[in-house]
Amino acid sequence: MTRILIFLLSGLAVLAADDGWSKVRELKRGSELRILKKSSKQPVIAKLDEVTAESVVIVLKNEQVAVPKDDIDRLDARPAGGGRVKPESKTTVKGPDTRDSRPGPPAAYSGSTTSVSGGLSIGSKPDFETIYRRPAAAPKK
Repeated sequence: MTRILIFLLSGLAVLAADDGWSKVRELKRGSELRILKKSSKQPVIAKLDEVTAESVVIVLKNEQVAVPKDDIDRLDARPAGGGRVKPESKTTVKGPDTRDSRPGPPAAYSGSTTSVSGGLSIGSKPDFETIYRRPAAAPKK
């Protein structure tokens, strides 16, 4: 019975170790990434092109670069949300007293005016979320 329990626990440990990379595989092509390499102090900001079992292929400016999984300390992705630009519109009716008992909409009354304005509001990008963190290395004996 203990052998089965040990076998199941070791299987769960293997699945848990790959769990972070499976989240990376679920990212869509074109996602914005921030990659912190273990050999660099500055993060790399790039667009995702492809994910393999051993590396991430990213697009920097106009070139493709493969970053090995072993070189990545942390990988953050910007969540895909709605667009930053949102349309806005506003309609106002001005004119005689709208409590008037005449039938019909207030815009039909003589002397009333309707104005419509529209525009765009620009919001900020959402923050990066951590998708993958390199597991800590086993201590050397």
